[in-house]
Amino acid sequence: MIKKEISEIRKLFRMEDCCLTRICGCYVDYEKTKKLAFRETFLALPEEEGFKYLKLFKKALSGSLGKNLQNLEFPLQEEGQGGRQQFLYQVRESQLKDEELMDQLYDRIIETYPFGENYLILMIHGLYDVPGKASDGMVMEDASDTVYEFVLGCICPVALSKPGLCYNEEHNHIEDRSRDWLVGDPMTGFLFPAFNGRETDIHSMLYYSKKAADLQPEFVEGMFGCPAPVDAATQKEIFNAVIRDTLGEECSYETVRTIHDNLQEMIAAHEDDPEPLELTGRDVKRLLEASGASEERLENFDREYAETAGEKTALLAENIAESRKFSIKTPDITIQVSPDCAGLIETRLIDGRKCLVIAVDDRVEVNGMPVQGI
Repeated sequence: MIKKEISEIRKLFRMEDCCLTRICGCYVDYEKTKKLAFRETFLALPEEEGFKYLKLFKKALSGSLGKNLQNLEFPLQEEGQGGRQQFLYQVRESQLKDEELMDQLYDRIIETYPFGENYLILMIHGLYDVPGKASDGMVMEDASDTVYEFVLGCICPVALSKPGLCYNEEHNHIEDRSRDWLVGDPMTGFLFPAFNGRETDIHSMLYYSKKAADLQPEFVEGMFGCPAPVDAATQKEIFNAVIRDTLGEECSYETVRTIHDNLQEMIAAHEDDPEPLELTGRDVKRLLEASGASEERLENFDREYAETAGEKTALLAENIAESRKFSIKTPDITIQVSPDCAGLIETRLIDGRKCLVIAVDDRVEVNGMPVQGI
């Protein structure tokens, strides 16, 4: 799914013209015991309660694509009888009305989800009459020719509210506040099937993790049978390792800065594309060639990339590039500048010592104090 398709589904989570049919939930304690299970027709909920549920489900479709949100594809073996894709398909087809099937879903989540505290599993079913689009992109509400049927699940932490004092209006008194078990924003979510090309794609799903640095690969593989995605921090580590191992002694400040500049240009050139820019091993090799890496250093690149990242692994440009800062670190000093100003920092040999030189104008402040003579 791309950003526009995710945004289109998020907009369904409103009380007006609601396409959501049924909501189910299961409250699980820290011992992995099911304490409560419920099923409701969504529109039968009190309005204020419905709004709060909608807010939680919208959170499970938020964040950055390629970081918090990951597109997952099911292996072929999971789509056969007894496969995990097949199970999710059955859950969707039941429209969350099959109590036994829902119990199986809760049990599978409890078995595979690595969380040692209380949490709430929420599931919702929806039927979306997908409006057609004219050639100019205008939405035609009365030209729907397809229905997108989906289930969205999210797992929310449940924790005691903080102790404190409150004002009791009835008794006009300050007193100890009662502590309640509060449902927090989702830690994890999943949308099945995917909404690819504005159509149903039962071979894929969308996965959400509140922590982009912890995508919980054991849950992804155990619950859905999909290869675990590589998180953004790990992608950056892989990229840095590939650059370091490939360039070796050629990994100079100037070369690394050139790689940074070229990568920023590639991202800028694709900023209007609906899908995030992905770099395969071949793309990374071209990037190094354009940044001045020698043929000798690139001779074994394909093998080294396959060993470090995996032959078919693609890296998202947004995950491996520093778009907000250009950082230089030594054991004692850290310098950070805007990526656009990276060219103001140069390396020079002064009195036999390697130095970083920063070009400045007449406006210089030290601890907020303007200084002269620099």
